[in-house]
Amino acid sequence: MDTCEKPATNRIQQLNDQFRSSFMGGTVVLTRGVTALTDAKAFQLTNLVRLYDSFDAGNDPNGEHDFGVIDLDQTRVFWKIDYYDKSLSTASPDPENARLTERVLTIMLAEEW
Repeated sequence: MDTCEKPATNRIQQLNDQFRSSFMGGTVVLTRGVTALTDAKAFQLTNLVRLYDSFDAGNDPNGEHDFGVIDLDQTRVFWKIDYYDKSLSTASPDPENARLTERVLTIMLAEEW
């Protein structure tokens, strides 16, 4: 990794971890498949997303902590953080700048990918 990119990556990772662990500072979207789960299972799933820390080169190649895979009771679930501008109409011009970026965390069944 280029040393110029590391501070930005570290800041993006920090912002993503804060958002994912608190669900504050962005928008959380549950897909139709997730909302069709029982309330107890959906609650358990969202807690697992908040606590997720299984990042490795396979699921986090850029080091931004923006994707994860969870297996819960034989149900495979993906979660993904995307970076939009504040109007949610296009990509963020600067994902490391929280004032310019709206984070959207989508939690979906793997089959919905």
